[in-house]
Amino acid sequence: MELRRRAAVTGIGQSAVGRRLGRDPLDLTLDACVAAIEDAGLSRDDIDGLSTYPGAMGPGGFSGAGISDVHDALRLPLRWFNGGPEHPGQLASVIEACMAVACGLAHHVLCFRSVWESSHQGAGGRQGLGLGEGGGGYRATGMMEYTLPFRAYSAANWIAMFAQRHFHLYGTTREQLAWIALNARRNAGLNPLAIYRDPMSLDDYFAARMISTPLCLFDCDVPVDGATAVIVSRADRATDLRRAPLHIESVGCALKGRPSWDQFDDLSTMATRDAGAALWEGTELRPADVDVAELYDGFSFITLSWLESLGFCGKGEGGPFIEGGERIALEGELPLNTHGGQLSAGRLHGYGFLHEACVQLWGEGGERQVAGGPRVAVAAAGGGPLASCLLLTRD
Repeated sequence: MELRRRAAVTGIGQSAVGRRLGRDPLDLTLDACVAAIEDAGLSRDDIDGLSTYPGAMGPGGFSGAGISDVHDALRLPLRWFNGGPEHPGQLASVIEACMAVACGLAHHVLCFRSVWESSHQGAGGRQGLGLGEGGGGYRATGMMEYTLPFRAYSAANWIAMFAQRHFHLYGTTREQLAWIALNARRNAGLNPLAIYRDPMSLDDYFAARMISTPLCLFDCDVPVDGATAVIVSRADRATDLRRAPLHIESVGCALKGRPSWDQFDDLSTMATRDAGAALWEGTELRPADVDVAELYDGFSFITLSWLESLGFCGKGEGGPFIEGGERIALEGELPLNTHGGQLSAGRLHGYGFLHEACVQLWGEGGERQVAGGPRVAVAAAGGGPLASCLLLTRD
């Protein structure tokens, strides 16, 4: 049975989002979850499914809560639940919720994602996150055995490798890539909840320190504390709720290349290529029908990769497509990352893009609202060997 239009987003919620909030991450998670339930006009007794990525994990601020935490705190009568790190990107937990309601395992699934990277970072730099915690006992395994000797410590280095290859093959420039960050900052200036709202010029961008060539500071997302939640409902259970449902028209989560950061078959692209192509296999809609694009920008090159992978421009044409920022502006042909993305609004790790897509389709964007009543939106998350995307429509 096809997934198409058997699932709908019926409510969204978000906690406070900020730098070093110092709040318990489960507290933030529950704020978002309760807000989403209320937004849909449901009660906790109506929620019979729960889904998240990556689930409960250890220190690092990468996960604020797991399935068991939220299940127990809200006392939910679950018929189905799902959580774990081995997924095709952050939004795969939402895609799995769509599958669950489509085949009758649940009626209303609460999907959530929370982070507290900023508070975990403390007063130190971002290098304080991730590897090396707990003293000198760290021993590299897997791909890290091969990357660490070359000081390729993090995704900043790995994504920079993809960007360099794209620059080499297609003539893409830093002047072009800068417009992902500049557009995000311009939109964030209209979003009262964004972390960085001060105007940024091209000169400001080039004055920032390099992180991993060709990516500078403003090509990297902003660690924050915060949580986001959405309700995915069966389409036949979504017709009489508080909001008009946003139908899941199609999803993409394919991976046909190697599941590897550094051994992918084409290092000028990534898993976005396969997930983006799969999205259009499930619908008659085409890229030209999309009114709003909310595309992952953990690093700015990932957004460029999504633009090409989703067919908004040809392969290798991402640089000219975004150059100057006119096409991707709020008033342009493809409004992009309308809330400021993770580069300026804060790193909510994928879920923030789905939240913003819903805000735009429901016409609640305030000063940043795209004109003309957008009816079709795409939300995409992930990079490297992980990628997933959803196409949403408002009837």
